[in-house]
Amino acid sequence: MTITFIVLLLALAVFAVYWRDTHQTTHTLLRNFPVLGHFRYFSESFGEYMRQYQYLPDWLERPFNRLERAWIYRTAKGISNLVSFGSEATPAFAFRNAPFPILDEERTAWVSKRVGLAEGPGSCRVPYDAPSFFNISGMSYGALSHAAVSALSKGAKLANIWMATGEGGLAKYHLEGGCDVIMQIGTAKYGVRDKDGNLSEDRLREIAAYPQVRMFEVKLAQGAKPGKGGILPGAKVSAEIAAIRGIPVGQDSISPNRHTDIGNIAELGAFVHRVRSVTGKPVGVKFVAGQAGFLDDWFADCLANPEHCPDYVQIDGGEGGTGAAPAPLADYVGLPITQALPLVAEARDRFGLRDRIRIIASGKLVTPDKVAWALCMGADFVSSARGFMFSLGCIQAMKCGSGHCPTGVTAVDPRLIAGLSATDKSHRVAKYADRVREEVEIIAHSCGLPNAGGFNAGHVTSIERGVGGFRNMGS
Repeated sequence: MTITFIVLLLALAVFAVYWRDTHQTTHTLLRNFPVLGHFRYFSESFGEYMRQYQYLPDWLERPFNRLERAWIYRTAKGISNLVSFGSEATPAFAFRNAPFPILDEERTAWVSKRVGLAEGPGSCRVPYDAPSFFNISGMSYGALSHAAVSALSKGAKLANIWMATGEGGLAKYHLEGGCDVIMQIGTAKYGVRDKDGNLSEDRLREIAAYPQVRMFEVKLAQGAKPGKGGILPGAKVSAEIAAIRGIPVGQDSISPNRHTDIGNIAELGAFVHRVRSVTGKPVGVKFVAGQAGFLDDWFADCLANPEHCPDYVQIDGGEGGTGAAPAPLADYVGLPITQALPLVAEARDRFGLRDRIRIIASGKLVTPDKVAWALCMGADFVSSARGFMFSLGCIQAMKCGSGHCPTGVTAVDPRLIAGLSATDKSHRVAKYADRVREEVEIIAHSCGLPNAGGFNAGHVTSIERGVGGFRNMGS
């Protein structure tokens, strides 16, 4: 009788936990894996104590270590990120603090930066005054679940930041939050293609008619797979996604490795001019830095043909990218952002295009130190993809391409997607964006700047000479 009673109590306790897990919206893992999910949270909570007796430092995991992920998780949940007993970080750079930092009453707000010219050659009808220096980089609907895109859109609106669509085209989920949107045009021209796969000016006009769509972006390459087009496994190509992209249902969606109508700098400039003329909105180019000489040739062409000049460039580091990619490309092709960004900024400024071409930096820039570093190196804006995935609850399970993401972020299984509450996660997205900007401003104030708009290369210096290109920083 006693054993039966104990077993009954245990069963009731497990059922109570199961019922609570399936009816809450805060923790996706517990909704998708009731009861069992608690073992992960237990390990996460007590791991820092247990690791005192093990040989697995917090900074060894890849591609994002535990320290980086834990910072984002706590930030997104609104939990304090104060540290005790010193830092575990081993930085390759350090910011030069001022002897007399900025007082609270001396602080000023970061001033929005305009993208696009209002008049003259290469101007657009509707320039964009970007309100934030930290934003959401391109992640396609299809690669991400509809719940994840909805959460990002709603969170971006709360934080007053933009989000890019990724190359998969504009979906209703990008628009439903009401945030500013960058429409990306990938090599397959998903969302703006005709029946033959060519650029459709009619589709461009339809998308440009949405007031939320503030800019267009011509994607040449991304950090995950420079030299190869996007990859979306057929299991993820539903009827809805196929309709948005203009492709067959259930077949692998593999983009060309470059735009078939862009094979040189002149054709790139003509394409930028065409999209800007049709849409009336700023047009940028996303690329990964590679062969020497391209930047000089490109920026020289911008001076010679102002109407061909992009309104911004997004430089993605070779370590960037959320998408499925061949390992050799992800691991070994493309310059890392630490080398690429200083090269692009130097070339832009040398050709006198600082006020003409804005620079967006991306590539594992997920924490305030890295965002502030990018601003010092000449970036006008910083975009993050995986940082915002972590804010949604991504646990770096490395299942993105399979469709079986346990947190629903990149899942195709309706049961797993249902575990992700777009309403709850939108607030985490906003908290993450707000905290990053707040702590970047704290670094600026420590450097004697009233806001982050005053950063330059003299505010940061290398510690480990020759590591990752940091030798390019201020002396």
